[in-house]
Amino acid sequence: MRSLDAVEILRRGETIERYKEGGNSMLPLIKSMQPVRLEPIGTRELKVDDIVFCKVRGSFFTHKISKIRGKQYQISNNHKHVNGWITHNSIYGIVTKIW
Repeated sequence: MRSLDAVEILRRGETIERYKEGGNSMLPLIKSMQPVRLEPIGTRELKVDDIVFCKVRGSFFTHKISKIRGKQYQISNNHKHVNGWITHNSIYGIVTKIW
């Protein structure tokens, strides 16, 4: 599934049961192409260490929230590399299960 398709599904308030994303930046939590469940964030209060599906500087990632500053969220991989700061509007879903 393409990232843009996932965004549209999550914006409609629908859950994606087995989203897969390539890459090793979330090891050992998530392996490359390991399926995860993505649920829309809705009004959910996000917290540090939540794994979210988001857009940072033009790219889509399934990464962790590493810091929260007011209404901004710092997004990082599981190796503490910071991808950048985003707002709630750039977060489309939250990982609720890893298969």
